[in-house]
Amino acid sequence: MRRTVLIAMIAGMIVAGCNQGAQPRPQSEQARPHPPSYQQVETEHPKISASPTITTVGFLEPVDPKEAGDVVEDVGKYLSYVAFFSYRVKPNGSLIPLKDEHPLQVTKKQGAVPMLVITNFAGGNFQPDIAHRIFTDRSAQRRLIQSVIRVMKEKGYRALNVDFEHIREEDRDLYNRFLKTFLPRMKREGFVVSTALAPKSSDRQGGAWHGAHDYAVHGKLADFVILMTYEWGWTGGPPMAVAPIPQVRDVLNYAVRKIPRKKIVMGAPLYGYDWTLPYRKEGPPAKRLSPKEAAGLAKMKGARVLYSNRDQAPYYYYRDDQGKEHVVWYENEESMQAKFNLVKEYGLRGISYWVLGEEFPQNWRLLQENFHVRRP
Repeated sequence: MRRTVLIAMIAGMIVAGCNQGAQPRPQSEQARPHPPSYQQVETEHPKISASPTITTVGFLEPVDPKEAGDVVEDVGKYLSYVAFFSYRVKPNGSLIPLKDEHPLQVTKKQGAVPMLVITNFAGGNFQPDIAHRIFTDRSAQRRLIQSVIRVMKEKGYRALNVDFEHIREEDRDLYNRFLKTFLPRMKREGFVVSTALAPKSSDRQGGAWHGAHDYAVHGKLADFVILMTYEWGWTGGPPMAVAPIPQVRDVLNYAVRKIPRKKIVMGAPLYGYDWTLPYRKEGPPAKRLSPKEAAGLAKMKGARVLYSNRDQAPYYYYRDDQGKEHVVWYENEESMQAKFNLVKEYGLRGISYWVLGEEFPQNWRLLQENFHVRRP
């Protein structure tokens, strides 16, 4: 889920939520030449006046426990849950732990609920073989249930997120059966349970990224789901917005037909990408950067910041010291307001951020202006 995972895999195989590595998402159907013809210089997205109470989730990769604690100290007060990415599941059902003691303490001090994230991540990517083993080996499944309950009780986690990705499409029913056993067991222990879902816009979307994620089943079993509505623009793909509003809206239109609206948490990126032009598939991967870094780079280079009215995202061009042209797509107040408006328009449960630690101070002020945050 997260989106540190992408940089880890392609840029030398480094990171940022869902890092154990951010994984590339298949985006071929969304790819388009750059620059698009519909770009506009500026626009405005006035906020919808209502201020509903929502759930907010921030994914955290505590690679450096001290830094992770500082991040939560800074933004934890704006979050319902801090999701610790991730406890990696081994084929035998045991868990590879995180160094999470310090950021856990800070999370509790800040009044947010610690959420444990379990993944089938190993060796720089999500592993379908690990997921299949857990789904089919009852001994491994029992060990996983015992391991998760033990860790959560020992460390004080109160919520759980299941983020199994790149599952074989033919394992869809196996995954559903696993969830029908696993999630109710976690609920009986008193934990809030959620799952991460790939951004589907129809039942026809298959393959390793979308095929095994059954929206209706997840919506029925989980307390809520987190839609990974980002990474259309990604480090290994062509330049475009990370979370273009038309594509996000397509996912929401599908999701609300399968899942109760008050169980849907929409994902949003706290980052952008810097591509070297012309884009070549075999060329250098795009560099991830925070909104603050992107805005600072534009100012330093004297770049004219433009805005795509269709994608509802800012971008600009600049030349580096070697004379190579670059394009940067990122997030700013206008693009995040457009996402907040979707949460209100669709009556969703809330919003989830991938990934904490990317500086975007305007987001948190804007969040307060738009919503009341549900706290434990």
